[in-house]
Parts: sequence; structure tokens; C-alpha cells
Amino acid sequence: MSGHSKFANIAHKKAANDAAKGKIFTRLGKELMIAVKEGGPDVNNNSKLRQVVAKCKAANMPNDTIDRAIKKAASNDMSNYESVTYEGYGPNGTAIIVEALTDNRNRAASNIRSAFTKGGGNVGTPGCVSFMFDNKGQMIVDKEEYTGDADELMMLALDAGADDFNEEEDCYEILTSPEDFDAVNQALADAGVTFASAEVTMIPQTTVDLTSEDDIKKMNRILGLLDEDDDVQNVYHNWNEPEEEEE
Repeated sequence: MSGHSKFANIAHKKAANDAAKGKIFTRLGKELMIAVKEGGPDVNNNSKLRQVVAKCKAANMPNDTIDRAIKKAASNDMSNYESVTYEGYGPNGTAIIVEALTDNRNRAASNIRSAFTKGGGNVGTPGCVSFMFDNKGQMIVDKEEYTGDADELMMLALDAGADDFNEEEDCYEILTSPEDFDAVNQALADAGVTFASAEVTMIPQTTVDLTSEDDIKKMNRILGLLDEDDDVQNVYHNWNEPEEEEE
């Protein structure tokens, strides 16, 4: 699951138990299969596959697991799976984008609508909230995992083609255009940099604070139900989650 929160990525990575890792690896495996279906199994000739492989490595998926998934995808017929995106609103007008990968569009739509409804939100029309987000390559470097100089990391990233570099309390954030993600990711990886997360994602242009306990419960209800749904691959939102919520 993806949110806008940089802190969330690191907290989830540190706190991930075996069950959570299993769910993440299952989702990543499906992303690998779709990328292979769309562009073939050769990483050198499939930019989408390279992006997903980078995401897998940042999630600590073993290389042999990645290779097996790619080989399996190359020999399997994935034509019954399709990518579907839903957009809608949570409490207090929060914007939510849900990316699903499903072999049953009706089931996915029903479950996702139910998740929104149970949290007091609603699914809207395509495009109703996506204009509030930017499609960006995002790499998060945990300060506990990187002992080098911040300025050197920034120059390395910018020289490789990054658009922006931000230093947060516990991490560095590197942003790129989707097209430049591969080159920047590879340059940093070649320099020995490891990532808490690395993916092409949707980043909100502005965030929304939820001040009432009821709204926070409802938003967590929506996100929790979506996280449990096997058809859901990624969820993006513009809720400015309190740091203490990210455990």
C-alpha cells in the first residue's frame, strides 16, 4: 500500500511482520506479472518491469523470488487480469485513488465501493481527484541506513536527473519524473545507496488534516478495508496522517 506519507514507508518497513511481508510480496508478484504481460520478460527492454523490480528490491524481496516471478509470468497467461483505477472521497473531502488488479471487475468494484461506504466516503467518477496528485518517481532513503553526507547524496541524485531532493527528520526523499526514475534509481543503487522504498507513485499536491476522532476512524476504516482486499494493489490519498498513527 502506498500513501503520501514519507514516514509511513519507513515505519511500515521496520514494523512489517511475516504476514505483512507475505501480502506485500503477493502484490508485487502480481505487478511483476502484469509488467511482463505488457512488455515482455526482458528487464533491459521493459521500463515498466524495471520500475517494478526496483520497487521489489526496496521491499527486500529476494532476487531469486523476483526471477521466479518473472519466469512464471513469461509462461503464464495473464489475459484474464486487468488493471482498474477507482477515485473517490473519504471523510472531510479527502481524496483517495485505488489501483486494482483483478480477474473479476465486478467483484473488485463491489468491494471497493463497500470500503468507501463503510468509512463514510464514496466512489466518484474517473478523474474526480487524480488532478490533485502528481505522478512521480519517489525514492526514500532511511537515515539509519545511510551514513554518507547529505549534500553528496543530493548532488548524486540531481546529477543523475532527479527533480528534487528533500531532507526530512528521519529520511531523505528523492523525486523524479516517471521517465527518469530508472536512471536515477540505477545511479544511486550503483553508488551503494539502499532504499526504504522506491517506486513510481502518486503524490498529493496538498494534504488534508482530519481533526475529529470520528473522521480519523472513518478514514482508517476505508484504508484498512482496502488493505485487506486482494484485488487492491495500491492506494494513494492526501490525508496528512499524524506521525503517531504510523506504527
